[in-house]
Amino acid sequence: MQLTASKFLPPALRSRNYRLFFAGQGISLIGSWMTQLATVWLVYHITSSPLMLGVVGFTSQIPNFILTPFGGVLVDRFPRHRILLTTQVLAMLQSLSLAALALTNNINIELILVLSFIQGVISAADAPARQAFVTELVDRPEDLANAIAINSTMFNGARLIGPAIGGLLIARVGEAYCFLIDGVSYIAVIAALLAMRFQPKKMPKIAGSPLQRIKEGFIYAFECPPIRAILLLSALVSLMGMQYTVLVPVFADKVLNGNAQTLGFLMAASGVGAVFGGVYLATRTTVVGLGKLIILGPALLGIGLITFSCSRHLPLSLLAMLTIGLGIILQVASGNTVLQTIIDDDKRGRVMSLYTMSFLGMVPFGNLLGGSIADRIGAPNTLAIAGIACLLGSLFFSRQLPALKKIVHAIYVRKGILPA
Repeated sequence: MQLTASKFLPPALRSRNYRLFFAGQGISLIGSWMTQLATVWLVYHITSSPLMLGVVGFTSQIPNFILTPFGGVLVDRFPRHRILLTTQVLAMLQSLSLAALALTNNINIELILVLSFIQGVISAADAPARQAFVTELVDRPEDLANAIAINSTMFNGARLIGPAIGGLLIARVGEAYCFLIDGVSYIAVIAALLAMRFQPKKMPKIAGSPLQRIKEGFIYAFECPPIRAILLLSALVSLMGMQYTVLVPVFADKVLNGNAQTLGFLMAASGVGAVFGGVYLATRTTVVGLGKLIILGPALLGIGLITFSCSRHLPLSLLAMLTIGLGIILQVASGNTVLQTIIDDDKRGRVMSLYTMSFLGMVPFGNLLGGSIADRIGAPNTLAIAGIACLLGSLFFSRQLPALKKIVHAIYVRKGILPA
């Protein structure tokens, strides 16, 4: 009966370890998105400053830019399962500390900055470990692309559910309970990790110092044109396209004359778009053709940002946010899948740390840039500029695509993904 039922599951979910990861991580991510929404709303409520929203975003993400390469070396040296158990326990303690301070009315902007920085340090090891760990969760290598697509769907499904619940909770009982639920939700992913069964895996011994290993990873990534192009496009999307995440409270409050519930709806709408994109990617059976989606993603993101910046009506803003979410997931998940497919396994942790650095590590600079510009010319004008930048990035990558496809095709043939 179980075998019959498994036939109807997507390929990746037929692997027991991946099913456990999917269930535990899915619950935990809902809590994480609630905390993200509650944090930006709390900061804006305390300071009423777009600039301070950018500063908090910068503080929480800058460790990803500085420390993630070292996290990649860690991931290539030690068991990823053990690293994830450690980071999830530390993240749970960080969220519970934030909840305790908020519940006792001892929270202030300085403590938010400190705890946001600590979360960023944890993420510098957690993010590349989680990206590389996916390859160990599926029983068959050909299920990897499906696993990455489902990961993206799960992440953005949480982005749909988390902010919607968070907005309702903030409006009724306050931000502290979002932090508390987030802390408790980590129990699910920790339990899932403990329940997994693995064959002992011997990690390769890599000669040289951590700095030499980082240098080797950089050289490997940037001498390969497809990897280099994906990393640079992801960096642009993160620097310019992700500015909306810290400026949405300004739109909810000042532009749309709403409240925390409005903010929740806007963030949930981007989650809806991302879920649509994730479901589409999860139904694909081949990695061939993802290059076109990597181009389409930033184009849709740019159109969505420009539309959102011009909108003064909630229905149109929700539609724009849906387009933004769809564009981001197409670019991020497609780029991730291609990278995971073409890189060598002994450098997987370091390359995925560079991908994390390009996607998450550039976000703090984008947050700071967006907050600073919005303080001077307003949030709508800031997001319009960001949208134009994403459209230009899509155009530039599209001109490189024919040459990149030939290189990727040769790698797929060498790895046996495509026939000679």
